[in-house]
Amino acid sequence: MGVVVVSGGTNGMGRALALGRAERGDRVLVLGRSRERGEALAGGSIAFLPVDLSSVAETRQVIDHILAEYEVVDALALFANAVAPRRIVTVDGLERTFALYYLSRYLLSFGLRPALDRATAPVIVNVAGVGVTKGKVHWADPQMTLGYSAIAAQLQAGRANDLLGVGFSQRSGSHARYVLYHPGFTKSGDRSALPLLAQGLLAVAAAVAARPVADAVAPIHRILDVPPTAPVTPSIGKSDFRPVFRPSTPMTPSG
Repeated sequence: MGVVVVSGGTNGMGRALALGRAERGDRVLVLGRSRERGEALAGGSIAFLPVDLSSVAETRQVIDHILAEYEVVDALALFANAVAPRRIVTVDGLERTFALYYLSRYLLSFGLRPALDRATAPVIVNVAGVGVTKGKVHWADPQMTLGYSAIAAQLQAGRANDLLGVGFSQRSGSHARYVLYHPGFTKSGDRSALPLLAQGLLAVAAAVAARPVADAVAPIHRILDVPPTAPVTPSIGKSDFRPVFRPSTPMTPSG
């Protein structure tokens, strides 16, 4: 029995993982913005903390709360993300995809290190797009003020998460194992913010080619049950772990 923190755990894969870990006997803490979905999920060994993870202040507050309430965190699973068809600026002046999909994961990974390091075999699973070579970090304009597209914003945050896994393993001093997991095309996520045409096209594509949520989450359960030994590990879809990781994005800014 352990403590598992799940960001973006009120729907999709995050919700499925939370329910699965509770069934396995873990205490699960779900972080999410939808109070309605979170409270419907909470009960038994699942607790819910409402938080807008695109807000730096709220994310730091929830980190402080977790550290005060939970001496040990055995696993951190990072799912929080949302596609934004237009550029949205957060209260911190950040582009929302960057803030939610990347920065919240950075803050949670490093911020929860004290509780993670008290666990016997702590592990962080960052569910992103490892292995994708398209897209880049816009080093000169990471907030995409000079031109925005939802796809470019998602790809940028995905590449930044690649670097987060490497950076955490090299610089945090933590003994937590960091896994970058790409679930592949999965029947998961909230598409309501997308135009109706895009929603329809994705629904058709999902019906034909997407993996069921249960199949996409199954490898994460295995990771949490038996964390890898390497400090940072990429895992793509159904493939086995690969112990050597070479990030597709340079570690330093380039022109």
